[in-house]
Formats: sequence, structure tokens, C-alpha cells
Amino acid sequence: MASFVKRSVLCLIPFLLLAVVAVGEVATSADDELTTFIVHVHPHEDHELATADEKKTWYTSYLPEDGRLVHAYHHVATGFAARLTRRELNEVSSAMPGFLAAIPEEVYVPLTTHTPEFLGLVTNPPNGSVYGSDRGAGVIIGVIDTGVFPFHPSFADAGMPPPPARWKGRCDFVNASACNNKLIGARSFVTTTKPILNGTAGNTEPFDDGGHGTHTASTAAGSAVAGAHVLGQARGVATGMAPRAHVAVYKVCNATACLGSDVLAAVDAAVADGCDVVSLSLGAASHPFYLDAVAVAALGAVEKGVFVSAAAGNSGPNATSLSNEAPWVLTVAASTMDRAIRSTVQLGNGAAFHGESAYQPTNVSSSSSFYPLVQVGAALCGPGSLDGADVRGKIVVCQLGGGPGRNITRVMKGQVVRDAGGAGMVLVNSFPIGYTTLAEAHVLPASHVDHAASLAIRSYMSSTANPVARIVFGGTVLGTRSAPVMAGFSSRGPGLQDPSILKPDVTGPGVNVLAAWPTQVGPPPTQLDDGVPRGGPTFNIISGTSMSTPHLSGIAAAIKSVHPTWSPAAIKSAIMTTADPTDRSSGGGLLLDEQHRPADWFAAGAGHVSPEKAADQGLVYDIDPRDYVGYLCGLYNSSQNVSVVARRRVDCSAVAAVHGSALNYPSISVVFPRRWNTSRAVVVRRTARNVGTKVPVTYAVTVDMPAGGDVAVDVSPRELVFTEVGQEQSFDVAVTARRSGTGARKVVQGALRWVSGRYTVRSPISVSFD
Repeated sequence: MASFVKRSVLCLIPFLLLAVVAVGEVATSADDELTTFIVHVHPHEDHELATADEKKTWYTSYLPEDGRLVHAYHHVATGFAARLTRRELNEVSSAMPGFLAAIPEEVYVPLTTHTPEFLGLVTNPPNGSVYGSDRGAGVIIGVIDTGVFPFHPSFADAGMPPPPARWKGRCDFVNASACNNKLIGARSFVTTTKPILNGTAGNTEPFDDGGHGTHTASTAAGSAVAGAHVLGQARGVATGMAPRAHVAVYKVCNATACLGSDVLAAVDAAVADGCDVVSLSLGAASHPFYLDAVAVAALGAVEKGVFVSAAAGNSGPNATSLSNEAPWVLTVAASTMDRAIRSTVQLGNGAAFHGESAYQPTNVSSSSSFYPLVQVGAALCGPGSLDGADVRGKIVVCQLGGGPGRNITRVMKGQVVRDAGGAGMVLVNSFPIGYTTLAEAHVLPASHVDHAASLAIRSYMSSTANPVARIVFGGTVLGTRSAPVMAGFSSRGPGLQDPSILKPDVTGPGVNVLAAWPTQVGPPPTQLDDGVPRGGPTFNIISGTSMSTPHLSGIAAAIKSVHPTWSPAAIKSAIMTTADPTDRSSGGGLLLDEQHRPADWFAAGAGHVSPEKAADQGLVYDIDPRDYVGYLCGLYNSSQNVSVVARRRVDCSAVAAVHGSALNYPSISVVFPRRWNTSRAVVVRRTARNVGTKVPVTYAVTVDMPAGGDVAVDVSPRELVFTEVGQEQSFDVAVTARRSGTGARKVVQGALRWVSGRYTVRSPISVSFD
């Protein structure tokens, strides 16, 4: 996997996240070069404007000419986006009352049949299910992505009621029948007037140019489609997490790129249209929140009661590689499920190693002959790398990843091998990605094997002058491996902006996820004698935190349908405090990472989502969105920067600052300096609200920390007694370090659990010495 940082630019192409690329700072923009800037303003009270049209007219009056205004923001940001030169920006900033800041345009690059069952959700739930048969009913999910293919059966509306009366959105397809009671809205913010990276413009209709948006939207709330499969594999009923929810799609990307000003405009529109949940499979290199358009938009949405989930990123397993760290966002990591689409590599020495591939032609069987096994050069198998190489009729070993700055996908590698006459491909992992394997729609016989298998295969190749191998296909297999396991590509904490907020928040299915796709995948139509089933609705299997995010968006929508009065923070708390930190298939052992070691909280967050438990939790930790202003003042101590994020004028000298560890967050993170006076403790307070229906009820606390370690955690009081529904009780958590002196960074992690007769409310604890 290629993952690198250059000029604060983070490339996350290989696993289908949307990653940010900064075009440039104001100070380095050419004086006469037109650049899109997001301009934040807080007009003086004399300039308060009542309507959107009045605001737009006012903004335009300060711009040099018509056509420069790109977007005017009204709900999740205060200001506008405009194309200006640096000189023009300086003139606008000096003339416009209430000018705060101008942020250069950012360019974003476009990077289930089994998951409902794996998560304990089924199409026809049994008696006792919290959700009943209407999971997500009455809730609207806004998907900010690459658009949608509206005619896919995953967006059929049989049995769906009309959208709620609050819905104010629209459908911008020329064919009005493209929208219905399932797909209730679709808009494009990719216009023909804005160049994107390569100078090309997008379709003004919100059609999906690549498939990413169709996949994420159907994962969140797709209707049930029987007989779904990818090239005959992973057969079953494909359904979203909230199949009764309505979907609105906001296109912010064409086939090659997306613009940050469009993302902000799309979230602004989703809030105005009446969405309850916003799903963002988008990410960026870490920025201060006042420079992060997604963080600004998300806070505006949360303040209006809209739940926001966003991808953690695909730069794992590197530490501090997270995207979307803001505490008001649910940050979603990616992990596996217990399904394999098996493709086995058999070597000439008798050894065999299970890998995966979605393409499994029947004209290649276990009786097939062995083929020579070769590796060419660095084995990257990028375009041109096999030119002149003798690989015809051979199986080629290719390394996962593409080298710095190169977007070479796994399927692309197979195409290179196929074009060079290769008979098959073995895709091998480097050490960091460990045991993570991907079942993709390759264009030739292939197998993606883990790092242990990679070492054994290369050892065999070096031990003989004529290494041979064959690929044997085993089809779809369920329940044969530990799951969930963290994906090697899933980004890790701690967060760079504020390590006192433990991130990511939770993990969900993000590896080999089947969902809707606009077109047929796999080998080209000329290769139709392989016995692979084709036809019918088209689906694809892809991986990334882009895939885990809509799972959580749909689950949040399902919880919202059961608890319509819960705030975004309450829903987030219920998801996190019921998350499972154990491996479901190994009798209760800890959830594992990509090396099959116990995963820490910086990889898995609170653990793997448990949807049924999340909708029936006893206590929640709620946060008034106004508390985030005090948090921001404590984080930045800059009224101007906080005003940008808060979208209103803030005087931090008049606001009580709140440290991140003191925010009423469902997890606890404390960071000690390397030298620490062990006679003192850090005390953080949490306030729990009783949302259970039976009172009175008593919760007793249990602290799970490593015995005899460097950290002691005490909780006071030891019991919480609730006599009313909705009652709140506070408690203090004292964290004492038993260690001092200097040394390498060390992290001690555990949890505290409030347990009643029915509920367990679990909060991860992370204590770091830095």
C-alpha cells in the first residue's frame, strides 16, 4: 500500500477513502492566479441579513465581477467560496466588515450481503429485536460522495412511505423518475464552470462517475435485493443497515477529484434539506479544526441535531495517521468479518496458502497444471514494469502497494500481468499490512495472500531453480477465521490535534464489503468462457474506512428511528459504550490487529459496533453542542480561530475553557508529561443520563486496568442510583501515574464499566506518557 506525506499532503488512494490535498497557502498563491477560497465572515449587527438571497447579494457586492462566487453558505458555515487572486482577496478582506479568515481550496481525490448477519441484524428480525422490521423508518441519511446510480434495485422504493414532511430537498436528475420514496433527493455540487485537477468538469447531474457513492449509499440504507453476488461469490440478500431509511445523495466528486468548497456546500444543503444523518467517506491529512472545512461543517450540522459519521482514514497501521478527529464527529475505523472468498496458492513443494479473490473462473480447477512462478524486479507490477519481461503463461508475484506517489490499485496490477500474457497473479503483503487480505474482482486468476504466506512463497522461489504454482478456488466460506480483526490499512490514533480525545471512536465492517455498483466488474466482456456467473443487478466488493463509515451511518439512523429525541452525542455514546472489544469467533479473546496481536484503542476505538445493544443502552453521556465552544477555546486560545469553527463571533476571554479530557466524552484519554509528580492525580468528571425504562436502578462500577502497572484509576462514587428516567448523575475518575522520569512513550489502556442487572456501559480508558 502506498502511503506517504509530502507538503502536508496525504495520499490515501489505495483503499477508496477520499483524501485531501492542499492546493496551497494564501502566502504562496501566485498574485494573479485564480484560486478558490472559503471565506469566513461574521457580519456586524448592522449587516445582519435575513434571507439567503440577501446574503448572496451582499457577498457578491464585494467581489470583483460576476461569476466569482462559487457557493454561499447558510447553515453549517457563515461565509462563501469565491475564485479570487491573492491581490483580490486582500482587497476583499480589507473592505468586507466582519472578515475572519480565508482558507485555500482543498482538492479531494476519489480514493452487504453478510454484514447485517455478522452484526446481528437480519432482514426479518425475530421477536425481541429492538428495531422490529422498520430499521431506520422515518430517518433521512445524507450521503456526501461521488453521486449515485439511481436505477439500481438497491434504491427501489417498494413499500417505502413518502419522505417526512420536513424534507425540503430536490432531485436534480433530468429523468424525474430516477428519484422515488427511497432515493428522495440527489444534487450535484460538481459544476461545469470549475476546473478540477486536470481541467475537466463534472456532469451537472448527480450520476455516479465511479461507483464509490452508489456503494456507500446502498451500504447505509439500501433496499433488500435477493440473489446479490459479485462474479458468483458472496451470494445472499444485499441490504443496507437501515433499509427503511430514506436516502439523499449529494455529489461532490467527479471521476477524478472533489473540491472542499463543494463538500462544505453539500453538508450545508443536507442540513437545510432535513437530513438526520450525514455520512462522509472523506478524509484529510490532520489540520487544526479551524482550517478543516469538514470539521467546521460537521459542527454546524451537529448543532442543528444532525448526526455526522466520517472515515478514520486508510493510512494505517501508522500511528497518528487519523482523519476526522473532531470530537463532534463519529470517527470510524475498519475491520473484517468472518467471511472469506477463498483462493489458494499451491506450490510445487506441496505447501498451500489461503488467499482471496472475488474472480474465480471455473475453467481453472484443482486438476490444472502448475505454472512457472516468477517475480520481476521490485514486483510492483505497475504500468510498464513488465515490458520485455518473459511472463507469458506464468504466475507473477506482485507486491501490494505502488511506491511513493503512485496510485497502482490491486486490480490494475492484475491488468498489467494479463496484458503481458501472465496466467495468474499472486498478490503479496508487506509486513505492516500483516494478515489483511482483499477479495477483489480481478481480471485474471489471482490470490491475495497475507505476509506470512508471502515470506514462505518467496522462500520457496529462492530454494529452487524452477518454482511452480497453481491457484485453486474455494468459493465463499463463512465462519472459518477470527473476526473482527482490524484492517492493516485502517488509520490509527492518537489524534494529532488533541490526544486528550481518544480516537478513532469505533470500528465496523470495512473489508470485502459487498454493495451496489453501477457497472459489471471483473474481466472484460471478451473473456466470457470462464464459467463465472454474470448478469442481474451489479454489485462490487471493495474495502476501506469509506465502507465502514456508511455501516455506522445506517446504524445511527436505525437508532434515531427508535429514539427520535436522542441528540447526536447521545447516539454516539450508545454506539461507543456498547461496542465489543472482543473477537466474536474465539470465545471472548480480545479483538486482534492486522498482526493478530490484541488491538489497542488507537486502532479499534471503543471496539466493534453492536447495533442491537446500541439501540437499547441504559446510560448515555450527552454533550450540549455549546460545550464545544469552551473546548475549542481551551484548545486554541484564539477567539478568531474559534469563531471560524463556531461560525459566530466568540470571545474566548469570556468563555470557560474546557480541556479535552473534561469534555463529557464516552471514552477517557489522559496524557501525562514524561516527568510527573506521582503524588498528584488527574481527575476527570463524567455525567451519565439514565435512558433505561425501568427505575429505580443501580449501577456499580468496575475498573479494568492492567494489574501492578504504572497507572491507578479510582472512581467516585462507586455506585450510581437512578430513580427517574432522564435523571443525570455525575462521577469523578481519578487517574494517578505511578511512574516518573523520562523514556520512550508508553501507553496504558483499560476500561471502566457501569453494570446494572441489564446493562453494561463501557468506556475505554487510555493513559499516555508523552
